[in-house]
Amino acid sequence: MSLDIIQREREGITLLDLKGRIVAGPEIVVFWSAIEGVSKTPEPKVILNLHKIDLIDSSGLGAMVMCQTHLRKIRGVAKLAFPDRNNLQLVPLAKIDTIFEIFDDETEAVNSFFPGREIRRFDILAFVAQFKDGRAKPRKDE
Repeated sequence: MSLDIIQREREGITLLDLKGRIVAGPEIVVFWSAIEGVSKTPEPKVILNLHKIDLIDSSGLGAMVMCQTHLRKIRGVAKLAFPDRNNLQLVPLAKIDTIFEIFDDETEAVNSFFPGREIRRFDILAFVAQFKDGRAKPRKDE
């Protein structure tokens, strides 16, 4: 499965809706192409929407970290939205929550760019515990 990316904007924030897999190979090239495009704007603010990502391997995780590093060098930032347990398998090992702010809601991710707006942080440990306890419910659009 390839990686498809739809770029859209909301309140001056670039949202990259990712669909497929972020894995070694052509998918990384597609991912980097999108990041390079966003990097042309001054101080880019990006939300990576992971809702429709099936898998992120270690190369994909590395590309995401490099994306954040690249954006920070040009005074930008990337945040993650809609992670799920399938694409978060490597998160505890990589401590990606120390590199990215993670949100389970697009509006909350957008609001995080605006001081004074209410922000609800994503708690990765509570999220994982829901699946262990069987409390997790599918999203309305699934």
